[in-house]
Amino acid sequence: MRSKNTRYSEEFKNQIIKEVEEVGNATLVARKQTKVPGTVTRWVRESKKANKTNNPLNTYYSTNSPLDKENEQLKKLLGEKDLEIAILRDLLKKTSQR
Repeated sequence: MRSKNTRYSEEFKNQIIKEVEEVGNATLVARKQTKVPGTVTRWVRESKKANKTNNPLNTYYSTNSPLDKENEQLKKLLGEKDLEIAILRDLLKKTSQR
């Protein structure tokens, strides 16, 4: 187990952030990687903030369109369903082992 003040490489953080973007749920990825969900969520938040300030195209493209909002809602719903499935699978494994 890692100590409380462990530093992770930027490469590792970026790998986790990419996985979160693909899966759509930071908690599920953190659980899979045996990391603290709050830490993974913070990495994603910091990455988004850094990308937003460093991207010159942000002045041309708005994320307030109805399609963007619907897309975000669907990603969130999909992530919640993935997490629910993972929890149910873990529960099924535990009950079948008895």
